[in-house]
Amino acid sequence: MTRTKILIDCDPGHDDAVAILYAARHCDLLGVTTTHGNNSLDNVTRNALSVLTLAGLDTPVAKGCADPIAGVRIHAGNGHGKTGLDGTTLPEPDRTPIDRHAVDFLIDTAQQHKDELVLAVIGPATNVAMAIKREPRFAGWLREITVMGGSTGLGNITPVAEFNCWADPEASGVMYGCGAPIRMVGYNVTSRTGTNEDDIQRLKGGGRIPSHVADLLEFYLERQRQFFGLNIAPMHDVCAIVPYVHDDMLTYHHCNVQVELQGKFTRGMTVCDLRTLTEEGKAMRGSGDANVLVAVEADAPRLISHVIDTILSYS
Repeated sequence: MTRTKILIDCDPGHDDAVAILYAARHCDLLGVTTTHGNNSLDNVTRNALSVLTLAGLDTPVAKGCADPIAGVRIHAGNGHGKTGLDGTTLPEPDRTPIDRHAVDFLIDTAQQHKDELVLAVIGPATNVAMAIKREPRFAGWLREITVMGGSTGLGNITPVAEFNCWADPEASGVMYGCGAPIRMVGYNVTSRTGTNEDDIQRLKGGGRIPSHVADLLEFYLERQRQFFGLNIAPMHDVCAIVPYVHDDMLTYHHCNVQVELQGKFTRGMTVCDLRTLTEEGKAMRGSGDANVLVAVEADAPRLISHVIDTILSYS
């Protein structure tokens, strides 16, 4: 089977680290670009480099935007710790970022792999929005954009806003309106799809790399218990990549998605029009035509088992 060509735009982050390792095993990982989000741009870039060093992966990393398009930069340090990837001591990076800004690297890679590249956006969408604005042909060059962000319901930062979208709503709005085919897996699905203590113990017995991942997830699980009362460490980001390896683990609904930019209590909310309307009723669809495949359900036990097996394969 042909491996999917993929580029990951991210802000590592515990779940980002797992997503990078997963993608490198199952896809043709062409690069990693970093953005503000879970921690400072310097820290998340270092984290990406350290994860790749840990696994011996020769994948280019391009450093991107340190601030959102509008508003104030805010980090998710409470969930991911001081470094953005607390819980273990990762190796010192054996490389530095390439001498090219992430936005330029995104555009160049999309042009080089027209109609083949899947862009996985698993952090705030600032780099992606800037690429869309800088190069009008960029979105048309992509095979698909797959997003971990937003939610059809509850959020994790506000009652209705998920962190990645909330951290730069203007950028998410640009991305969802760009015209490229888009898949979205949001907090409504990913918060129920995660690793538990048994999974972590499996990883601890798997060798050097799985053991590092186990320590990371142990830290992350404890933070999820503290802040959200969860008994799993949600594997948010990898859920955006799994469909390019197994297309039957997530169920999607094709619908219109808009990003709220103005609301006092709803800024950063992804408004997903999940109504099923008749032909006559479609006149009521004031938000617009379907523009995003939105995940509504996951086969969580099977998905997580597959992800754990993938990490164990590094031993």
